[in-house]
Amino acid sequence: MGVAVRLIPCLDVDAGRVVKGVNFENLRDAGDPVELAATYGAAGADEVTFLDVTASVDGRDTTYDVVGRTADTVFVPLTVGGGVRAPEDVDRLLRAGADKVGVNTAAIERPELISEIAHRFGSQVLVLSVDARRCGPDTVTDSGYEVTTHGGKKGTGIDAVEWARRGAELGAGEILLNSMDADGTTDGFDLEMIRAVRAVVDVPLIASGGAGTVQHFVEAAQAGADAVLAASVFHFGTLTIQEVKDAMREAGIEVR
Repeated sequence: MGVAVRLIPCLDVDAGRVVKGVNFENLRDAGDPVELAATYGAAGADEVTFLDVTASVDGRDTTYDVVGRTADTVFVPLTVGGGVRAPEDVDRLLRAGADKVGVNTAAIERPELISEIAHRFGSQVLVLSVDARRCGPDTVTDSGYEVTTHGGKKGTGIDAVEWARRGAELGAGEILLNSMDADGTTDGFDLEMIRAVRAVVDVPLIASGGAGTVQHFVEAAQAGADAVLAASVFHFGTLTIQEVKDAMREAGIEVR
């Protein structure tokens, strides 16, 4: 057996509150990030991911105080992303209490950022977040998937599978693969995309976007995800972490 599949609740934070929408639109308030993170830690989450969803859009820095308070409350690894543009941002987040840091937009604009962060802090702290969608009629990539930025609002024309491969090569310790088409829909993960990225990267792959049932988590793991991330189903009580872990165990998937 390989390494146990991790289960990661994701807190999308906007102005200090956890929010969740469908395809990043019509955001609903889902609570206080510190309280939610503590609840998930107690419920058996393997990690907690904290994304400042408007940091890149608004050009703001991540809210370090919320990160600090969350880190003080939660005793599982905490990954923080949003608005990270330089190694100094990573340094500040690690000092605030983050265990890992996610980069997205800034790495697309300047891929050397990945190498700089990996070189200074080690690959294990760096998660490359890839917000990908199926190409529309005006975009063509080899894989059929393109990278988006700004919460899925802007297409880049960059092949998402090739970008994930390159990111790992440059030093990203993990790839967080988020399907912008499936995000918040609860219709299931984009399994084809997970398989395509799994085929080209050796680093851990986190699948995100589309969880709605316990079976969806099982399918994502079977498609090659090393970790499965979800937000809405946990925030609004549709599923519990224990239910998902039980279902994965029953399917023969090793969990913690």
